[in-house]
Amino acid sequence: MFSVSSSSRILVVAPQPFYEDRGTPIAVRQLLDALSERGCTVDLLTFPVGQDIVLPGLQIHRAGRSLGIRSVPIGLSIRKLLLDLTLIPRLVRLIGERRYHHIHAVEESVFPVLLLARLFRVPVIYDMQSSLPAQLARGRPSRWPPLTAALRACERWAVRGADAIVCSAGLRKHVESIAPETVVQEWFFTSAPSQPDPDEVARVRERLDIPTSARVVLYAGNFAPYQGLDLLLDAAPRVVERVPGTVFVLVGAHAPDSERLPATAIPLLGSGALRVVARQHRDDLPTYLALADVLVCPRSFGDNLSLKVFDYLAAGRAIVATDTEHHRRVLNDGRAVLAGRSREEFGDAIAALLLDPDRAARLGAAAGAYATEHFEWTKFSYRVAEMVRRFDSDDRAA
Repeated sequence: MFSVSSSSRILVVAPQPFYEDRGTPIAVRQLLDALSERGCTVDLLTFPVGQDIVLPGLQIHRAGRSLGIRSVPIGLSIRKLLLDLTLIPRLVRLIGERRYHHIHAVEESVFPVLLLARLFRVPVIYDMQSSLPAQLARGRPSRWPPLTAALRACERWAVRGADAIVCSAGLRKHVESIAPETVVQEWFFTSAPSQPDPDEVARVRERLDIPTSARVVLYAGNFAPYQGLDLLLDAAPRVVERVPGTVFVLVGAHAPDSERLPATAIPLLGSGALRVVARQHRDDLPTYLALADVLVCPRSFGDNLSLKVFDYLAAGRAIVATDTEHHRRVLNDGRAVLAGRSREEFGDAIAALLLDPDRAARLGAAAGAYATEHFEWTKFSYRVAEMVRRFDSDDRAA
């Protein structure tokens, strides 16, 4: 077991709402938990949006309160860019006032961090949750070739300039294609605890008005376009036709999300084949996952593995996911069904599992066993300690 000096002082820069139960903030929370457990002193520089958490050795610094921004949508937005800029003056002050063993820069914060860290000779870990050019390519402005080229150049500069990279599962090959000699480690996150109370599961089913005889296909996550909900909803009528009475449950809506659902959702809502549920607290997620006969991940593009997949595996339910390279980082034909990206292929894969409960049970059991073996907390904590150990030295003590 790697040990970490109790004098280790680390700056984590997270340009997100923190804490919120969504993607990157969940990943950052797990990192902070592990660093605190290892006895590190951590300064977290983040947005003014989100809930405070209390951990031994953790101090949260929030920038941008004067802007009055109370929410930040997922993805690129004017609000996010404005808050990104407010981090820089506080970042300058923190690096100037305190001696850090290293700085852990999440996503786009790596650019100002690298510039300042070179001046103060502080090592930098670039936490690459996604490829920024690929992420921004979802929007029309970034399809302009000169802008795309500029984004790729910035990413190359960050990857080659960082002392080490930690990245979402699925991004390692991308990192190595840019900088083959760079130290890189993929994140494999722990899963949400998966021991729901059967009585509470039954109450949720009743609250959602799902008949006890109905088969349930469930998606949990945000409703951003890149998640592939259009594919799922296009495939749903084909599933209902083959398995009458199937109910699709989408967990993770904000109020505006229901307005952005594809038009194909309207007849499903009208027929009672679709339930749209608000975002749930992470501690409650296993209860909703336990409703499912099949869990689905219809995301069709992107190189990084969604955190929901780790929770799906831990739930011990059959999984249908699109057959992509990032899904194959942890899924295979022995613990999931990896389906094509047409509505026919995806719908038929779901229906086939609903019609073969024995196969669904085998896949679910294999998924749960894999999660227990590979994604337990001690393994993640060990990886964090190994990462910190690389930069830990007593002469950098605060």
